[in-house]
Amino acid sequence: MKNFTKNYVGKGKKTEFTVKVTLKMEDILKFKYERDGVEYFTFDLAEMKEADTFGRTHTAYVTTTSNVPDQAQANEPKPETPKKVKRSRKTTASK
Repeated sequence: MKNFTKNYVGKGKKTEFTVKVTLKMEDILKFKYERDGVEYFTFDLAEMKEADTFGRTHTAYVTTTSNVPDQAQANEPKPETPKKVKRSRKTTASK
C-alpha cells in the first residue's frame, strides 16, 4: 500500500490575474528529481479555506510516496520454506 505525504514548501497570494508563490530554494533542491538528464521540480498549488494572517490565499506542497505494508500482511505469518532433505547415495558393491 502506498502512503502519500504532503510536504508544504511555500505559500502564495492571489493577484488580479495570477497566483504569486514564494518558495525556498532549500525546499526546491530537496524535492527536485532528474529524468533523462534534466532536473525538474513539481509541486501542487491549492487554495486555502481562509487567508492566513499575511493575506496568503494559496499553499504549495510536494507529494511524496512511500510503501507501507498492509496491516493484514504485517500480521500474517510468513510461509515457511520447505527444508531440503539430504539423500544418501546408495553404493553398490561390485561383484
